[in-house]
Amino acid sequence: MKKYREYIDRIRSIRLFPQRQEGQSGEEYAKQRLMIGLKYGVFVLAAFAVFRGVLVTVSSSVTVSNSVNGKELPIYCVECEEPKIALTFDAAWGNEDTSQILEILKKHDVKVTFFMTGGWVEKYPDDVKAILAAGHDLGNHSENHKNMSQLSDEKKKEELLKVHEKVRTLTGYEMFLFRPPYGDYDNAVIKTAKECGYYTIQWDVDSLDWKDYGTDSIIKTVCEHKHLGNGTIILCHNGAKYTAQALDTLITTLKEKGYIFVPVSELIYKEGYHMNYEGRQVRN
Repeated sequence: MKKYREYIDRIRSIRLFPQRQEGQSGEEYAKQRLMIGLKYGVFVLAAFAVFRGVLVTVSSSVTVSNSVNGKELPIYCVECEEPKIALTFDAAWGNEDTSQILEILKKHDVKVTFFMTGGWVEKYPDDVKAILAAGHDLGNHSENHKNMSQLSDEKKKEELLKVHEKVRTLTGYEMFLFRPPYGDYDNAVIKTAKECGYYTIQWDVDSLDWKDYGTDSIIKTVCEHKHLGNGTIILCHNGAKYTAQALDTLITTLKEKGYIFVPVSELIYKEGYHMNYEGRQVRN
């Protein structure tokens, strides 16, 4: 108790302002106290600004993270309370069913995301324009549909930027969603895509339409999938044998289950997120 009292006495003995000097008028002393007070105030505000800057810098540096235990992950699905899901189409083959797919999507007022290769963009420019005009996302599926993890970092960038420039020149649209061919990626693929301004997108529900098992198989595979839920990203392909035939019933069934379709650009978080171990994007 004695030490505590001594400490309090020392605190009380500290003077922020000097004592009034003999012969100093009250007005002069008041001005002196005001000037000293302003100096202390400026110092405190400056210190606060520096401290706040440190906090902002630290918080901004951790606001986005794709790393889990040292492994960079793409976005497989998104944690969200609403029953939102995203339907996606990889466009690397033909375009025989593209018009039919767009008509069905229009009928149901559903917006989706098309991930296109450079070859597909070059071969079917009118389809690219029609997809964008209908309000769908345009996504990057690489220039040549190669295994990205097997390429040098320079070649990775080339695969991303070549098709990016083709789409920008054709439509004026700046793509920012990337799906690696075959779902093949490693840390360098995710980091390179990020450096090029891209979010890397996978899927947690594969329709398996590319296996050509039939319309019923596509519908059952998706609608009864164990991972189907809020924030799901569904993989389909245009140019597959039965996808367009299955699409109408697929959309109807999922809507009946209460799901709301949004394009990937509206499903994912652009900032303030991290990834969990299963590749689910989670808001901080």
